[in-house]
Amino acid sequence: MQLKEIVVRPVTQQEQADYHKLMQRHHYLGSVRPVGETLHYVATWRTQWIALLGFSSAALKCAPRDQWIGWRYRHQFDRLNLVTNNSRFLILPQWHIPNVATRILSLCQRRLQADWVRHFHHPLLLLETFVDPQHFHGTIYRAANWIAFKTSLSMHNTKAHANSQSNECTACFL
Repeated sequence: MQLKEIVVRPVTQQEQADYHKLMQRHHYLGSVRPVGETLHYVATWRTQWIALLGFSSAALKCAPRDQWIGWRYRHQFDRLNLVTNNSRFLILPQWHIPNVATRILSLCQRRLQADWVRHFHHPLLLLETFVDPQHFHGTIYRAANWIAFKTSLSMHNTKAHANSQSNECTACFL
């Protein structure tokens, strides 16, 4: 496999059911239906799906992000739409190959701004994601020069947890 042959593109309306089925089956948090502004992506090699990504409305409150930006509470809600959350990133099981994840994230970041403007008619200024250190180290985000912050509480966004808060530590990347 040549990494240059990987293509990242938005999931079509006809592919949404397959996207959710694979995400539900293979992602440890499962799949959730979109809330707010959401774009789903598929990475392909030739015609085969190798990874799925989801970007959705930013977390309402994220102290490390808000402090890093320098937002005051009164400005936060007016500007929150300028941030999106990489809410799902799944490399399909048979495609865990060195450098595939970083290549896919890089390709997606390059096209995300234009796709977001085309769909939602406003730009993005910042990407965020949350990583559960009990499962992952955030290596691909570090390799892509995202800044790591620790947060004290995590928000579960799964059907089973129904957006419940826990006392688990989560890493926030910007």
